[in-house]
Amino acid sequence: MAPRGTKLTLNTGATIPAIGFGTWQDPEAQEVAVGEALKAGYRHIDTARVYGTEAAVGNALRKSGVPRDQVFLTTKLWNNGHHPDDVEATLDASLKDLGTDHVDLYLIHWPVALERGDNLFPKDDKGKMKMADVDYVDTYKAMEKLVAKGKAKAIGISNFSKAELARLIKETSVVPAVHQVELHPWLQQKEFVDFHRQHNIHVTQYSPFGNQNETYGSDLGKLIDDPVLVEIGKKYNKSGAQVALAWGIAHDRTVIPKSKTPERIRTNFDGDFELAKEDVRRIDEGLDKKVRFNDASASFGWNFFSDLDGKKEG
Repeated sequence: MAPRGTKLTLNTGATIPAIGFGTWQDPEAQEVAVGEALKAGYRHIDTARVYGTEAAVGNALRKSGVPRDQVFLTTKLWNNGHHPDDVEATLDASLKDLGTDHVDLYLIHWPVALERGDNLFPKDDKGKMKMADVDYVDTYKAMEKLVAKGKAKAIGISNFSKAELARLIKETSVVPAVHQVELHPWLQQKEFVDFHRQHNIHVTQYSPFGNQNETYGSDLGKLIDDPVLVEIGKKYNKSGAQVALAWGIAHDRTVIPKSKTPERIRTNFDGDFELAKEDVRRIDEGLDKKVRFNDASASFGWNFFSDLDGKKEG
């Protein structure tokens, strides 16, 4: 069963390939990994300034021979670049590393600002993050200008709460094209997803395998080994991981799995297949544990996801 090459449409009219390739972590391995992904057929690459992988992505794109206009390229503004006077220069630095004159999508990585400067994680002498008093609405308004200049074909956000997103929509003129959030069968956030649908904002699922990443740790076992996903997969000769991806795509969301292993890169790409409606429903109705694995609130001293499913108290 060959992957379908599913594309979804953003509120800008642009299309985005349903399966993207994530490049968080292992920066030294990303040039080869992105090259493998492009060879396997991926045409949607996701990176970020803070990952330190933009240059590797750019090198891989250049060496692949795949025309730039055939690849949907996303990067993200890091928290130390939120000041409106810094936004364009920060994107320019990303574009230089990526070897391109534009990105297809530029996201605010987190709705919190850190101290201006070159230090990605500025800390005081007690080891606490040095915050900056910059409103994410002002940051986003500076990003709107980058669309007009053609440096970003679309803009959006990542890791916003419902209240933060509602305020952003109310106080800015460009509705975000995309919101990138942690979302998987164990954290389905149905009400929040419906809110995006009402405002025609596309949802991209990061960590589509939940706690597969060792950074998160968990005593729940691996999501991709969930018996329901594994059982459904047997019907299609697919793995639990591939079923998790297909489930997201069945809901018209993009998914961005990551791997540096060539075989897994290829099998993840094969997660673009059609699940029967009853299998989608079985996952919808039976697997939502409301478990969130990525919450950086303690690190940044900001209460992320305060009104969303999976928020741990305290």
